[in-house]
Amino acid sequence: MQPSPIGNELTMSSQIIFKFRLYVAGDAPNSAQAFANLTALCRVYLTNRHEIEIVDVFREPKRALIDGVFMTPTLFKLAPTPVQIIVGSLSQTQTVLHALNLEAVAL
Repeated sequence: MQPSPIGNELTMSSQIIFKFRLYVAGDAPNSAQAFANLTALCRVYLTNRHEIEIVDVFREPKRALIDGVFMTPTLFKLAPTPVQIIVGSLSQTQTVLHALNLEAVAL
């Protein structure tokens, strides 16, 4: 008996690791809020399936320029593809899920 293709898809999708890079401006309130909101979103919707990299533009300004970041906070969803970018404090969860194509994960 062969395994169900649907079962394989579900198993594979649950193993996908979501990779995020959040550009912040030191301990600015909007940056702190974006980090808290992203952490909460990942805890609820992507438990044990996410990685978050924080880049402080004050400490790494060249890196921000190379990635085209001119405002903070800026979030990059690096994986799975396609890369998505959202700017702001990430306070509206449903809007963030939609912008990052994570609505299916939230179901």
